[in-house]
Amino acid sequence: MIPRNEYLDILIRFRDKQLVKVVTGIRRCGKSTLLELFQEYLKTQGVADSQIISLNLEDGEAFDIQTSWQLYDYVNSRLLPDQRMYVFIDEPQQVTDFQKAVDSLYIKKNCDIYITGSNAYLLSGELATLLSGRYIEIKMLPLSFREYASAFTDSRNPERLYMDYIQNGAFPYTLELSSQKDRRLYLQGIFDTVIAKDILTRRRFPDVLMLQSVVHFMFDNVGNTCSTKSISDALTSAGRKTTVHTVENYLQALTDSFILYRIGRFDIKGKQHLKTGDKYYAADLGLRRTLLGSKQADAGHILENVVFLELLRRGYDVSIGKVGDREVDFVAVGEDGEEYFQVASTVISADGATLERELAPLLAIRDHNPKHLLTMDLTPLTSHNGIRQVNALDWLLGTGA
Repeated sequence: MIPRNEYLDILIRFRDKQLVKVVTGIRRCGKSTLLELFQEYLKTQGVADSQIISLNLEDGEAFDIQTSWQLYDYVNSRLLPDQRMYVFIDEPQQVTDFQKAVDSLYIKKNCDIYITGSNAYLLSGELATLLSGRYIEIKMLPLSFREYASAFTDSRNPERLYMDYIQNGAFPYTLELSSQKDRRLYLQGIFDTVIAKDILTRRRFPDVLMLQSVVHFMFDNVGNTCSTKSISDALTSAGRKTTVHTVENYLQALTDSFILYRIGRFDIKGKQHLKTGDKYYAADLGLRRTLLGSKQADAGHILENVVFLELLRRGYDVSIGKVGDREVDFVAVGEDGEEYFQVASTVISADGATLERELAPLLAIRDHNPKHLLTMDLTPLTSHNGIRQVNALDWLLGTGA
C-alpha cells in the first residue's frame, strides 16, 4: 500500500479542528484508502476502535440508509458520551439531503467529521451553504509519478517507468494487476462506473453515445485549445450532430466527476483572467489510453498533462499564460507567488530553432518570477537568461531544481 503522505499529512494537521474534512477526487484514486490510513494513524495515537465510526454509503450494508435522518440516527446512536469521536462517511451523496445530517453532526462538540465524494456536486448547493467557512476540501488525484515509481524496487530507469506510468495509469490498484489486459478491464470499469454513478444518475443525459463521443474527443485533444463551438462543430462533422449547449452540459458533467480538468487563460501583462481559450487535461493517462487504444499521441501534450496534474498536487492554482501573441504553458500561483512553466518533449534541434521557440514566451515576461523549461532531454541543468531548463522526470521525482 502506497502511503499517500502528502494527503495524510493534511488530515493529521487538521485533526480535531472544528472543520469538516472533505476529500474529493475521481473514483478509485485512493480516497477510501486514505481514510483507512488515517484511522490506522489515529489508533497509533491512542484512539480506540470504539471512537471510530466508519460508513461507506455505497456498501450493501448501508443500503437501508436513504435519508438524512436515517444517516444522522445511525451515527448518533454510536456516539459515546464524553469521548472524542471520529466519523468517516464515504460517498454521502447517495443519501437524500445528506448535508442536513452532516450539519447536525458538525455542531456536536465531540465529533470530528471526514467525508469523501467522487463528484463536485458534493460541495455544491446546500452543503456549501450550511457549512460555509466550516470545511476544507482536500482534492485528491491518482498517484503522482514519484508515488508510482516508489512502488518499484527493480532496476527500471525513470524513462521506462514514465512510459509505464502514462500507459498503465496512476490508479493505485493498477499496480496490483500484472497484465495489460487486466489493467484495461479495470480502467474500463472505472470509466463505466463514473459514467453510470457520477454523471447519468444525476444529469440523466438522453444520449449516452454522445457523452462518450465528447469524452473520446477531449481525451484525443488534451492540451489543445478547445471552445465548445469547435467541439460541437468537430463532432457534427464526424457524424455526431450536437449543439454548443449540449457540449457545455457534457463538459460540465465530466469536470464535475473529475474525469477532466479545465484550465483557463490568464493575461500575464494585464493580470486578468480571460474568457476564451480553455484547455482540458485528463485525470489519468491510462484511462485515456484505455478509451483511445494505441492511437499515437503527441508526446509534448502528454507530458503537459502530467506536469499540469503535478502542479495541482503541489498546491498551485494553474492557468495558461498569455503574453502578447505568445502562450506560456502554465502560470502556477502558489504560496510564494507566481511561477512560469514551459513544457516540451524535446528542445534539441540542429539549428536551435526549437529551443528558441520554447524560450520566447518566457523571455517575453518582464517580471522576475521563477521561470522553468521542462523537457525530457537528458542534458545538464542549464540556465537561459535566468530560465532554468530541468529534466522533467527529475522535476517530477523531486530530484531536479
